Amino acid sequence: MKLRENKVTKITMWGSWSGDQVKQIQEQLDTFNKTHPNIQVQYVVQQNLEQKLLTALAGGEVPDVLLWDRFQTALYAPKGALAPIDEYVKKDNVDLKDFYSEAVREMSYDGKLYGLPMAVDNRSLFYNKKLFQEAGIQNPPTTWDELEQDAKKLTVWKDGKLIRAGLALDDVGLFNMWILQAGGDMLTPDGTKTAFNSQAGLDVLNFLHKLIYDDKVYVNGFTQGLAQGEDPFVTGKVAMKFNGPWALADYKKYGNDLDFGVAPAPAGPNGDKGTRMGGFGLAIASKSTHKDQAWEFIKWWTTIPENGVNFAKISGWIPANIKAANDPYFTNDPYYKAFIEAMNFAKIRPPVPGYSDVEGKALIPDLQLFLLNQMTAEQALKDAQQKGDSILQQNK
Repeated sequence: MKLRENKVTKITMWGSWSGDQVKQIQEQLDTFNKTHPNIQVQYVVQQNLEQKLLTALAGGEVPDVLLWDRFQTALYAPKGALAPIDEYVKKDNVDLKDFYSEAVREMSYDGKLYGLPMAVDNRSLFYNKKLFQEAGIQNPPTTWDELEQDAKKLTVWKDGKLIRAGLALDDVGLFNMWILQAGGDMLTPDGTKTAFNSQAGLDVLNFLHKLIYDDKVYVNGFTQGLAQGEDPFVTGKVAMKFNGPWALADYKKYGNDLDFGVAPAPAGPNGDKGTRMGGFGLAIASKSTHKDQAWEFIKWWTTIPENGVNFAKISGWIPANIKAANDPYFTNDPYYKAFIEAMNFAKIRPPVPGYSDVEGKALIPDLQLFLLNQMTAEQALKDAQQKGDSILQQNK
């Protein structure tokens, strides 16, 4: 359908981004609106976006464009919340190979595509260069063994109390990243059963247990026990931690007071590399009455590399468009280039209904008990497997 040239169509974009992020989005929208006088996009903040979308679809004012957490696609596409865009992609010859394939996979469900990837991220290793220099460490670790040895050198104890942790181990949710490095994965390839109760899963838990209880590079609850609002990486109480590109803007503010670097996550014992990819896409609400205009906007933002780079300069997000992500703005940047390198092996979380509960309700509680020495590694993985498999079965 050809857009009428003499008619202004106003379309609404819903998203959960708020605060300073609203200004970032608005700057991008201003550019689009100025260059597309026939289509004017307005951004509206919606907390609990997914639930509010379902409510609107049942009877209410429906948005057109969605700033979409790609991880939610497998849960909400079957509910009829999103409009498939395969026909638009075909009509306009959009090459999906222009995007990170994992991000495209995360916007897909049951053979249909429900939006285009907009921004990506991954977890990479942040390290304090000053502390590295003091410890005589030349380069960031590239393997688990190097990570362990560096963490031991960077750890400081005084009078039986941990003063500086060599490596932050406060997020057991990163198990889904560690297991990739160990050569395993969270679910079977068909997504019907859990796969973490494996040798790879045991290798991860044994490694984490050794770091905490034998090497003593971290103490459970260490970061939570610090002053409220204090970032232990900024204050030098944590020498290394895994974090995403969203942290760069804050850390760069400290200038010379925080001399840090970023490196891809170290490889596991057999050389396997792994980190998890997250991020957002742009989708169209299934009951939008302006799907053609919404598509024009989505296509403009995501398929033109320049627009992705421009938004990165505004927001700090890495574009999901591969050409945009490999712009010199990123590849020449000492911080971003590590994230771009890691994108080559980053994997999404399994796009399976119920998967978030497998982690949140089955696995993570048992991993927390394991790290408190209240369960063995074998017990934790077996118990989580049983609960996780049940959750997947219920969500079929």
